Amino acid sequence: MTATNSEPYTPIAPTASLAPPASGTHRSPRPPEPSAPRRPPAAPRTGVRAAARDALTLVLLPLPLLLALPASFAGGGTRRWFGGRAESQRAEAQAAKDAAAAAFYELDTAQRDLRISIETIRAVDDTPAARRAVADFEGLGRRIDEASGQYINAVDAHDLDRDDLEASAANQARGELTRAKEELGRVKQDLDRFADGLGPLLGKAETQLARLAPSVERARQSLLAASNALDTARGSGLRADDLAARLAALGPELTRLNQGAGQHGVPDTLERADRVAREAEAVRAEAERLPERAAEIDHRLVSLRTRAEALTTRSGQVQPVLSELRRRFSAACWQDLQQVPEQATDHVRQAEARLKEAQTARDAQRWPDATSLLSTARALLNTTDEAVSAAGERLRRLNAVQKDPQGEIDRTRFAIRDAQRLAMSGRNTPDPRHARPLDESVARLDRAIASLEGRHPDYWHFLTETEAVRQVVAGVVALIREERGMTAH
Repeated sequence: MTATNSEPYTPIAPTASLAPPASGTHRSPRPPEPSAPRRPPAAPRTGVRAAARDALTLVLLPLPLLLALPASFAGGGTRRWFGGRAESQRAEAQAAKDAAAAAFYELDTAQRDLRISIETIRAVDDTPAARRAVADFEGLGRRIDEASGQYINAVDAHDLDRDDLEASAANQARGELTRAKEELGRVKQDLDRFADGLGPLLGKAETQLARLAPSVERARQSLLAASNALDTARGSGLRADDLAARLAALGPELTRLNQGAGQHGVPDTLERADRVAREAEAVRAEAERLPERAAEIDHRLVSLRTRAEALTTRSGQVQPVLSELRRRFSAACWQDLQQVPEQATDHVRQAEARLKEAQTARDAQRWPDATSLLSTARALLNTTDEAVSAAGERLRRLNAVQKDPQGEIDRTRFAIRDAQRLAMSGRNTPDPRHARPLDESVARLDRAIASLEGRHPDYWHFLTETEAVRQVVAGVVALIREERGMTAH
């Protein structure tokens, strides 16, 4: 798994250094349950009825046991039933054993619970912080094994139920069991601190696990919806072979999802489920839109054919426009339009060829090819439209300036004067960066006006010059406003 933005993990230092790992894996056996409280010796029985019961018991005993009874009561090395120092030490040792057993059970339970959290993190997270947490848990596991071994050895070394248990042996057992309990407690404290530090990592892992089942189910539902949409499209007579191929390619991915995160890992399964859902959703959307797309292509075919026919008619009107331009204006006003009729005819012919190819692609239900061919035909018709329109627009503008050149002159002078006033606003002298291009624009306009003198003035040159002057002036105005806006802020 590739980790992104994982929470940092800070290992908790244990109170004692970790012992070196053992050569083999030691699994701590569960100790015997804490022994039950010892039954105190029975009180001596008194009275005639008790004496009768004792006499009856002696009568019923076999002869060998009757012969052995006097020696038994003579105190030949047997445990005393009525208190004594050894019994007191035995009770203390037994209490220490019970306390150590409780500490062992508590540590064992905490370790088992924490192992579930560690396995959750291991299954989901492969970041350095997660790997460090797993390694630290293994180190704590070795300490737990050592402490558990110390406890088990202490239990095995001392039989507190022996009849001949001496006080010194009971004291030794109590000491060893107390030390084992204290070590188990220290390891438990380190384990608790370690568990507290796992909060961010465990929260992230649990969040991903919570996403797992819904993500896989969403992927399955998306595949089902895509399959249903594809069946509907085919039912309307559309083959949709490309969509069917894309959907079939998702089959192996569904198989891997069904195999589960146990085989492929949680991160990979989540990523695969999201990808399958995304791709299946795209197939579903295209399949549902397929009838609409087919209708749209049919509409564009009809529209572009109509436009091609109209441009064929308009192209035939370019020659009369050129004839009038040649008759009334100088060559410089129309020479760049000479090739328009021929180019218009050629472009319309190319557009019509692309439209035929688009129809063939549509009939074969090759939707991407049909769309691309329609775009090419439209671009050719746009170019033709612009060229044909340019001829008529040229004649209109030349007629207007020939009739009244002063209107173009006044429009350009107004733009220059407005820019000059803006450049002088709040200043005694203009900024040379503003004044120079404005002064050059005035001179350029004067030269354009002078070019109108003569028998056959170049009106097109005059129009292009005045338009260029206005563009320069607009650039100066934009510069002044930008600089003043920055100063104001």
